[in-house]
Amino acid sequence: MSVRVLHAADLHLDSPFEALPGALAAQRRQEQRALLRSLPDMARENGAEIILLPGDLLDSDSAYGETARLLSDVFDGCGCEVFIAPGNHDYYAPDSPYARLRFPENVHIFRENRLTPIELPALGVRVWGAAFTDRRSAPLLRGWRCPREGQIELLCVHGEVGNAASPYNPITAEELAVCGVDYAALGHVHRFGGVLKAGNTTYAWPGCMEGRGFDETGEKGVLLAEVDRRSAKVQFLPVDGRRYEILPVDVTDISPLEAVLSALPEDSPRHIFRVILRGEAQRAPNLPALRAALEGMTFALELRDDTRLRRELWSGANEDTLRGLFLSALKTRYDAAATASERQKITQAARWGLAALDRDEEVFPL
Repeated sequence: MSVRVLHAADLHLDSPFEALPGALAAQRRQEQRALLRSLPDMARENGAEIILLPGDLLDSDSAYGETARLLSDVFDGCGCEVFIAPGNHDYYAPDSPYARLRFPENVHIFRENRLTPIELPALGVRVWGAAFTDRRSAPLLRGWRCPREGQIELLCVHGEVGNAASPYNPITAEELAVCGVDYAALGHVHRFGGVLKAGNTTYAWPGCMEGRGFDETGEKGVLLAEVDRRSAKVQFLPVDGRRYEILPVDVTDISPLEAVLSALPEDSPRHIFRVILRGEAQRAPNLPALRAALEGMTFALELRDDTRLRRELWSGANEDTLRGLFLSALKTRYDAAATASERQKITQAARWGLAALDRDEEVFPL
């Protein structure tokens, strides 16, 4: 006997997306809601009978009305039993959406900061879970043992494994090994770190369903687990959403525009990029002009200049010109600099000065 479980976490609905312009930020929030709406379909397509959502579905306790209504309605009639364990961002409180809204009977919300069970006799399953009731939580598994009674035991909780000092329900691998559950569906970590095992307990974080910044790059998704007593087979299901990507581009001996165009993938209009220009350049790249030339080729774009000034540029210090006098003064300081940090600052000053002498529109800081 086994049960199939869809495990998702950390949607952070209604994130502010402060780094994006207002219209794009609003579009991203709509796309987040579409991720939530996709979960019942994903469960049906993969034959899941249970959906486990261990926390941080919301980014804060001030969700937009549209989001709160969607959260209470989206799982109605989906054919799955749904379990929500509020985390540190969407902790359970008397005025939280989890307390104010009416949810369908198949949606179960853990409301206490201690592990409690919900029985599913028809499936031969018991689901244990707990809620954050504040922005922090003391350890919930410390000293806890699941009283096994013949059914499949699942755990749905927000927490952090391996960091004893964590304020977010710190958990140890030893606690998981002896707790007695078959599969622990965890939330809080935003990157899928593989399927892990402690004793007979299989545990994992799916990571967030879609990145929200350049600290959450790459492919994102959910987990599908086939769980029976004492074992679980778990697979990662990618979600075809927008990605944040960091793209280093070498501009040595090539124009920055040509180098970036060659490096961008075919599906770049769907995604959000931080392009870092590297290599050697005769002078500072014109970032405003480059941004204008790349308009529309990505969903959003951040440009950073990490190029190095060509060393032979200092040869101009011998010229009897304003440019030569400028370079001569800086070269004297560069040669006398005691540290790499000082030389970097002097090099940066040379680049900015030459850009000004060449009448570039603007020079962005590194």
